[in-house]
Parts: sequence; C-alpha cells; structure tokens
Amino acid sequence: MDLLPLIIQLIGGALGGVGAGKAMPSSSLGSMGNIISGLVGGAGAGQLLLPMLGMAAGGGGEGLDIMSIISGLIGGGAGGGILTVVIGLIKNAMAK
Repeated sequence: MDLLPLIIQLIGGALGGVGAGKAMPSSSLGSMGNIISGLVGGAGAGQLLLPMLGMAAGGGGEGLDIMSIISGLIGGGAGGGILTVVIGLIKNAMAK
C-alpha cells in the first residue's frame, strides 16, 4: 500500500472538514473536531468511495500524476466536509 495517496486524501479531508465548519457554523465541531472528522471522512471517502468510482489516487502502478492528486484532494475534501456536517447535525439533534 502506497501511503502518499492516503496522505493526500487526509489533507483533503482535513481541509474539507475545516471548510464545512466555517461554511456551516451551526454544525461546527470546533477547530479540532472539524479537523478530526475531516481526516476520518477524507480517508473513508478516499479509500472506499473513490475506487468504486474508478478514481483511485495513485492506483495501478502508473505513478502519481496531477489528476490523481486532484481527485484525491477533491474526494477527500468532499468526504471530510460531508462527515463533519453529518456529525455536527447529529450532535445538535442530540443536544436538543
């Protein structure tokens, strides 16, 4: 297993989590919570969702090109942002 695509997805996830927290302050988990949920969501989306869509970062032994880096960042960012918002909504619903 190559670690570079995973690191790219984690970075994208962390950025997506922070971005989602800033875009939806009512669902924010705090700075560290947004980063952690973004990391988990980025890794999950990057390792599970992207290969199903045929967009695995760095797959196939063909090296790490710019498109695989971009797809890893976008996929990780989307997964991180979505998971951050979902956890924030669940947290708010349980607090009521």
